[in-house]
Amino acid sequence: MNRIPLIAAETLQDDAREVFEDMKRYGPFGNLLGAMAHRPTILKHLFSMLLDLRDEAVLPRRSLEVALVVVSKLNECAYCVSHHAPMLSVQGLSQEGIDRLLDGEDHPELDEVDKIVVRYAEAVTNRSNQMRDAEVDALRPHFNDAQIVELTWRIALCGAFNRFNDSLQLPLEDGGETALNKS
Repeated sequence: MNRIPLIAAETLQDDAREVFEDMKRYGPFGNLLGAMAHRPTILKHLFSMLLDLRDEAVLPRRSLEVALVVVSKLNECAYCVSHHAPMLSVQGLSQEGIDRLLDGEDHPELDEVDKIVVRYAEAVTNRSNQMRDAEVDALRPHFNDAQIVELTWRIALCGAFNRFNDSLQLPLEDGGETALNKS
């Protein structure tokens, strides 16, 4: 049961309501949006940024979704795993492949870039203050500096979303399935 009531889009001021509505093209994150709507400034700026990043498409979608699902699995955030796992299946991973995503090195569906992203997402999530230069350098043959910055930011932001969702016990939207429990 969520710890705060969820706010409906129609109760928001114009600019926050517009972002709330625009986020429907990003994914079915209505409960997250309804919780963040308690602070329209957070809702507006955070999700406007996510929409801009999606529109710019600087980072390959598969790499982004691999990173987000890895972070969410490491943090055991059922809400985020359930929302991002389907996006990863669109990027070519089977359900079994998604379930085994944390088996990065021995994963038959991951290519070398995917494995590097899995290692990097784990490093940023679990030991960012102990990372070695080599962990960032491993990204360089595949990602430019702008992509590395965005990948790092999105991994860190995903961890923040995981904590937000779990702290407030946000439920899955109607029809949502807990993908974390399937792995």
